[in-house]
Amino acid sequence: MTACQNELTLRPDELQSTHLQVAERDSTVVGLAQVKVTDSDADLLKLFVEPALLRSGVGRLLFEWATARARGLGAVRMIIEADPDAAPFYERMGARYAGFAPSQSIPGRMLPRMQMELEK
Repeated sequence: MTACQNELTLRPDELQSTHLQVAERDSTVVGLAQVKVTDSDADLLKLFVEPALLRSGVGRLLFEWATARARGLGAVRMIIEADPDAAPFYERMGARYAGFAPSQSIPGRMLPRMQMELEK
């Protein structure tokens, strides 16, 4: 996580250029999704769930928010550079493998690049 800290940190300027949604339980943040739409493509920049709540439905709700938000902003596809452990989740959500992308945090590490068509 230390190697990825810069990439995973939300910066104030991102609040102007991206769309964020948090998930809360008992007034505690338990998840976050971040989407950026450029033309007809949406990038899922972040989707995190508190580890104790994995497989609780929080990730699905955040992903559904992200795709709906992207679609509402005119995107026709969602691009995801997934953590390898999260790739099966995105595949269950309907995304398909579309190659690999280099990690922005760890030199030499490749991440699954996934794509999902957003139906209107």
